[in-house]
Amino acid sequence: MKEKNQRIWEIDALRGFLILCVILAHALFYLSQIRQAFALPPTVAFVIRYGGTLFVVLSGLSATLGSRSFRRGLTVFAGGMVLTLGSLAAVALGWLEASMVIRFGVLHLLGFAMMVYPLLKKLPSAVLLTLGLAVIAVGCWLDLGNVLVRSHILFPLGLRYPGFSSGDYFPLAPHLGWFCLGIVLGRRLYADKTTRLPGVDAEQPVLRFFRLCGQNSLLIFILHLPVLGALLLLL
Repeated sequence: MKEKNQRIWEIDALRGFLILCVILAHALFYLSQIRQAFALPPTVAFVIRYGGTLFVVLSGLSATLGSRSFRRGLTVFAGGMVLTLGSLAAVALGWLEASMVIRFGVLHLLGFAMMVYPLLKKLPSAVLLTLGLAVIAVGCWLDLGNVLVRSHILFPLGLRYPGFSSGDYFPLAPHLGWFCLGIVLGRRLYADKTTRLPGVDAEQPVLRFFRLCGQNSLLIFILHLPVLGALLLLL
């Protein structure tokens, strides 16, 4: 019999793989900033552009499998604020440009999404799917149309003001929509909350490593930015 709190190994492994891909992409991006002649490989450019979106979808899927979503959301959002304060301190010390301050990054987005998940999970899948697609469409329209507003406090929604910048930017539109689609996907794929790959040996060294990274993805994400930043300063 499956234990109530048993983790689904492939979710942890995929989360770990994605977080490592994002770290590698960030490292190569920093290298490209140091050496202007260095061109980013297409796969790295893809991860930089879409890796975060895949992570948001996976987080929505994972929300359907866990408990205490609001409490976990508070922890993740607090991690985002640690990165915001850290980037502000780095700017004050002259280590970063002001444009690199993290104002509303992926941890802010995921923390907020997890906190509102208790409300989202009450919605039928058809409504969630419609809501998710609508939020994604609005976000794409705001981005492609370069819509700007005067207010300086609406950027978490995707409404930027002239001159706005953020070292990591994951506004609610469109990304809360991707989270909603992840919820729908989780309901479909993991309704019974059991692995979809029962015949795979999850204790293989590589898979175990990915699982470990996935189970500690928040800590890894928070730590990798100052580590890469320090290496950037040294180089």
